[in-house]
Amino acid sequence: MTLKNFTVFAEADFHFGQNINAFIGENGSGKSHALKAAYAAIWVSSKGERESGSFVPTKSHLQGALARKYLGVFKPDELGRLARRNNGRSRSEVLVGFDRSACDLGFSFHGASKTEVTIEKLPTAWEQQIPAFLPTREMLTIYPNFVSLYEMSHVPFDETWRDISLLLGAPLAKVSREKRIKELLEPLESAMGGSVVLDNDRFYLKTDYGNMEMHLVAEGLRKLATIARLVANGSLLAKGYLFWDEPEANLNPTNIKRMAKTILQLSQGGIQVFIATHSLFLMRELHILQQTKEFKNLDSRYFGLSIAEGAAAVHQGPSMDDIGNITSLDEELMQSNRYMELV
Repeated sequence: MTLKNFTVFAEADFHFGQNINAFIGENGSGKSHALKAAYAAIWVSSKGERESGSFVPTKSHLQGALARKYLGVFKPDELGRLARRNNGRSRSEVLVGFDRSACDLGFSFHGASKTEVTIEKLPTAWEQQIPAFLPTREMLTIYPNFVSLYEMSHVPFDETWRDISLLLGAPLAKVSREKRIKELLEPLESAMGGSVVLDNDRFYLKTDYGNMEMHLVAEGLRKLATIARLVANGSLLAKGYLFWDEPEANLNPTNIKRMAKTILQLSQGGIQVFIATHSLFLMRELHILQQTKEFKNLDSRYFGLSIAEGAAAVHQGPSMDDIGNITSLDEELMQSNRYMELV
């Protein structure tokens, strides 16, 4: 993905790994914006055939669909507010490339743009896999009637919340995929102490003692439950994309370890994973697991984001050693050193 004059990015080229992509950086350095920029483009392409009624992408559809999606995902007052203004330059460009080059798409817009983009690269085919975006807040307790409320009212949530609610409500996957689903679900359900069920538009944790309302389940475990539901209904199985903003939020170290392994297992099964994190613990756990025989061959990419001269600077490479110094991670290391000096 290439971003030019887009939010905090003057110009940035992201070369993603097939399996794991981890974004690390300070608040305001563009981690979530990078995830959302890629997610929104993939979502539009994955829905294009159905929403346009055409087997072949058209400029007329993409011009409006991309603008609407970026407005919905980023929630600016106008589309042009996403353009970075620097020395009079206010034209933004977004280019997203796929393994299947026929799906490549690019567009631009000006700082004065309101509801339409200019197509710079017209794809000749639609992407077939629908991406999933998990916000920092778990969604299972918010799910009841959320989509209807979102569609009929002005609510202060970006469109990723509605999108993930749609995926959570999808029916369970076919029995033919049961073996792989079981392999992924077993460690999650063991950690939660039960399985996730949807009954009368509400989610419950089904245990040996009956159903427990999801509101009564610890918030950290609800994140595990969200992944479990998406695995069970096939939204995260075999192929596709998972974008996750701060997966470690509200999880204790034990469950962060479980989550790290689940993330790697999903990517190993064909899901391209993108995460934004501040957690040194999570990064270390991913690194440790990727040194094992089970996960050693995963194609990973790390992105270190920081603000330099008013714009986001991006350092990237196949390991944490390639991303430069990240202040938030350094602070954790220095605190550990200070603590050890005291004892």
